[in-house]
Amino acid sequence: MSKDYQILLFYKYVPVPNAEEFTAEHLQFCKHLGVKGRILIADEGINGTVSGTVEQTERYMAELRRNPLFSDIVFKIDESADHAFKKIFVRYRKELVTLRYDKKLNPVTDGGGRLKPKEFHELLQRDDVIVLDGRSGYEYDLGHFRNAIRPDVDSFREFPEWIRENMQQHKDKKIITYCTGGIRCEMLTAVMKNEGFNDVHQLDGGIVTYGKDPEVKGRGFDGSCYVFDERIAVRVNQTDESTVVGKCHHCGAPTETYINCKDDTCHHQHLCCDDCLTTQRGYCSAECETHDMAVAGAKY
Repeated sequence: MSKDYQILLFYKYVPVPNAEEFTAEHLQFCKHLGVKGRILIADEGINGTVSGTVEQTERYMAELRRNPLFSDIVFKIDESADHAFKKIFVRYRKELVTLRYDKKLNPVTDGGGRLKPKEFHELLQRDDVIVLDGRSGYEYDLGHFRNAIRPDVDSFREFPEWIRENMQQHKDKKIITYCTGGIRCEMLTAVMKNEGFNDVHQLDGGIVTYGKDPEVKGRGFDGSCYVFDERIAVRVNQTDESTVVGKCHHCGAPTETYINCKDDTCHHQHLCCDDCLTTQRGYCSAECETHDMAVAGAKY
């Protein structure tokens, strides 16, 4: 299969003057160029994922780097056979990662130490190190580093309260965190340091960078990495030691297939094996199927 497209994952925390105006200009540039994806721009920086042909994405990277604010921005690049998105969205937000914390934090100065993939892998082998997943619970369920703590959160803004309620016993230990591309752990480690956790570090570049490192080759990561595009899941561990950790929401069978509940009032995203996809007809529960059938019946 030819790989005529590329998927770019990128972010940078940097003050952006006239961010709302820049957002509008950037949207028009992306439309003109023909890339698709989701880009968030805030007064504090940029965070995005886009797809396009090799020519389009190469031009996108070159043009963004021509802006002095983003001259050193790091792009994580995946080959692809087609677009990973259907449309282009470029939106202004108050925060790149929605946190709504009670104190304004600067992840560049307030965050934890950065770990290269090899350093992170070495720390994974130690029994005295706490490994914390910096993503939502449903992302963890598809794939995670072995022995990592699963956060019982559905959104990032739930982390501060969850940390206060569940991590206090680890306050004096070395803690290493990780997320998909690195941006959430920039803010997560800043929050943890502000909450009194002093020995906190993050995987620089996130899971995506770890999986591409030629030395560690994704070792220690089981399952697949959840990504916010049409691929849903990507392989991380490039060795033969990885296992499927995802379990079907209905029967518990191993699976890495995520679907949205067919009920329009639910759309709960859940793991579903091939058998249950047929028997459960795309619903996450019998209640959702009953409700959906009742709504459909009322229309006729």
